[in-house]
Amino acid sequence: MTDIQNIRTGRHCIFALHAHLVFVTKYRHKVFNDAHLKRIEEIMRAVCADFECELIEFNGENNHVHLLVNFPPKFALSKLVNSLKGVTSRRLRQEYPELVRHYWRAQRLWSGSYFAGSVGGAPLSSVRQYIEQQNRPL
Repeated sequence: MTDIQNIRTGRHCIFALHAHLVFVTKYRHKVFNDAHLKRIEEIMRAVCADFECELIEFNGENNHVHLLVNFPPKFALSKLVNSLKGVTSRRLRQEYPELVRHYWRAQRLWSGSYFAGSVGGAPLSSVRQYIEQQNRPL
């Protein structure tokens, strides 16, 4: 695939699909600090690469994260979301034992729901700026 002015190509299609995703912690508990968010971003970039997606922008606060993802049409966005949430939850539990107290009854870090908005009507620069301006904890 090639990236020419935000247009990507596959074997049988040309596409420019972007989604704004928001994941919230279970019960909106304040869980993350800056180190956690940096690690979440690294993990999510790796998962996106496995799905042939590009994590264009990432940021968050202590109880939620925002992502701007460029993805190919051959993958269902819901499968990407399930993988992003599952892998980050599992890895954070392993790497940061102090977070275990936030894994409520069902051993879940993230809320079962998420926000997914298609991005195209609003300029990508506006969405990017919105994500960049999140109040990231220190």
